[in-house]
Amino acid sequence: MVQIILPVDFGESTEKLVNDAVKFAQQIQGKICLIHVAPSDIGFAIGDMGFQYFPEVEENEIKEELMQLNKLEQRIIAQGVDCEHLLKQGVAGDIILDYAAEKKADYLVMGSHGRSGIYDVFVGSLTKELTRRSTIPVLVLPMH
Repeated sequence: MVQIILPVDFGESTEKLVNDAVKFAQQIQGKICLIHVAPSDIGFAIGDMGFQYFPEVEENEIKEELMQLNKLEQRIIAQGVDCEHLLKQGVAGDIILDYAAEKKADYLVMGSHGRSGIYDVFVGSLTKELTRRSTIPVLVLPMH
């Protein structure tokens, strides 16, 4: 079966990205492997006493993100596409590429907001990074 890695961030374009990825998977009889990479610093805050760690904040955030992944997975399966999901913490680009290698993925599906120039200089673009570093085809879907 064709393996499709689909990173999601639960932003405003996630619904469109998932819908377009499902259409693609249906056309090629693919399986969607959802992945969400949470930042490593969830639960950390800077205050008068310096850095503080609040494990309950991290735990609640991870639980919420897992619930969202479960809902997306169930919605995809209901549309006749095989699906699984993974949530990890760390550096998004590295984790997504490692997951793609682990799954022996055939495609990586990403969304693009059409930003460029000064935005990329200061913020960077995960889609741009992955299209440069990936050893498998990256399907970039416009999200605007």
